[in-house]
Amino acid sequence: MAPDELSRDERPGKMSRFFRRMFASEAELEAEELQRDAAKVGCTPMCDVRRGELATVTGRLRTVVYTPRTTLPTLEAELYDGSDLVTLVWLGRRHIPGIQPGAAVTAKGRIAVRENRKVIYNPYYELEAIT
Repeated sequence: MAPDELSRDERPGKMSRFFRRMFASEAELEAEELQRDAAKVGCTPMCDVRRGELATVTGRLRTVVYTPRTTLPTLEAELYDGSDLVTLVWLGRRHIPGIQPGAAVTAKGRIAVRENRKVIYNPYYELEAIT
């Protein structure tokens, strides 16, 4: 039987995707979903952003940490889009309403690198509705 004569359900691509999803971990499935969501809204995948670029990224906040310092307090949040992490840093802030673990956020700013991590300082951000 030729490949175009196979029914839609019998095509190798569909079956392999089915089994891969069946045996994938929850983290892998979440990462795929976040990458699809980022592509839908036209954001740059975090794995592709480079230092010095002005980038718009979207994802979910994994951690949010307030770091008290004597000179300048900071609020730091790790944003994950399924491909990589970008740390969002708000200088001089102790708390921002809505910035909490699990929140869906789109952030825009210039990419910097600090301690081998991608960082956006004082990003423009929008909280997204969680679907």
